[in-house]
Amino acid sequence: MSSLYQNKAKNISKTWFLMIIFFVVVIAIGFVFSQIMEDSNILYFAVIFSLLMNFFSYWFSDKVVLKMSGAKLADKNENFELYGIVQNLSMKARLPMPKLYIISDSSPNAFATGRNAKNSAVAVTTGLLNILEKNELEGVIAHELSHIGNRDILLSTIVVVLVGFVALLADWFRWSLIFGGSRDSDSGGSNIMAVIGVVLAILAPIAVTLIQLAISRKREFLADSSGALLTSNPRGLADALKKISGSGIQLKKANRATAHMYISNPFKGKSMVKMFMTHPPVEERVEALIGGK
Repeated sequence: MSSLYQNKAKNISKTWFLMIIFFVVVIAIGFVFSQIMEDSNILYFAVIFSLLMNFFSYWFSDKVVLKMSGAKLADKNENFELYGIVQNLSMKARLPMPKLYIISDSSPNAFATGRNAKNSAVAVTTGLLNILEKNELEGVIAHELSHIGNRDILLSTIVVVLVGFVALLADWFRWSLIFGGSRDSDSGGSNIMAVIGVVLAILAPIAVTLIQLAISRKREFLADSSGALLTSNPRGLADALKKISGSGIQLKKANRATAHMYISNPFKGKSMVKMFMTHPPVEERVEALIGGK
C-alpha cells in the first residue's frame, strides 16, 4: 500500500538530522567538560563512544528490547489467527512479514522493533490477545506495521540511544565535578566554564528527553492514521485503544527506556504535564481516528 511509504523518506531525513543535532550536542558537552577538567581526552572519548553506541544500537537494539521485554518467539500453531492477521496485513502493506513474539503478561500492549523492514519484529502481550476482537487486533497490528513501513522504529532507536548517552555523560560530569573538581587556574575563565558545564549537565538531559517524547507522540498519530488506512477500519483501532488504555494492569517489565515503543503507555499512572507524556492522550487519538462518531 503506497500510502504507508509517503512518510518514509521524511523519517529517514529526520533520523539523520536528529543524529547530527545530537552529535553537535555531545561534542559541545564534551568540549565544555574537557575545558573544565583540562583534559582533551574527554572530548575524544565522547565522540568515539557516541559513534560506537550508534553502531551498537543499529545492529543489536531490537534484540536488547525483546530481551528486556521478556518476549518469546511465537508458535505458529498456537497463534494461528495472529499469524494470519499479520501475514495478510503485511502483504497488503507490501512489507516482509516480521517475526512475531509473545510477551506473557496480562497487561494489553504491543510494539514493533528492528532496524528495517527486512529485520523487523512485532511483539504482543497475552493480555492483548485475550481482550481484543479480531477487527481490533487487526487495527493494532496495522498500527505496528505502519511503524515499520514509516521507518519509525529506526528513528526511535537512534533517539533513545543518544538521549541515554547525553544523560550518561551529564551524570558522569556532575559526579566528577563533585569528587574531583577542575584543576586550579589563575583565570576567571575556568569559573565561567564550570558554570556553563553545570548548566549543560542539568539542562541537556531534560532538553533531549523532551525532544524524544515529542517525536514519540507525533509518530503515534502517524502510525494510527496509516494503520487505519491499511485496514480501512479506523473504528477497529479506536476501540482497541479504548480497551488497552482502560486496562488498569501495568506491564510487569515496564521500562522507561522502552515505554515509548508500545502502542499505549505501559505505565498506568497519569502524567502531570502533557509534554512529559510518552504517548498522546487516548482521547485525542480516538478523536483523530473517528471524530465524534
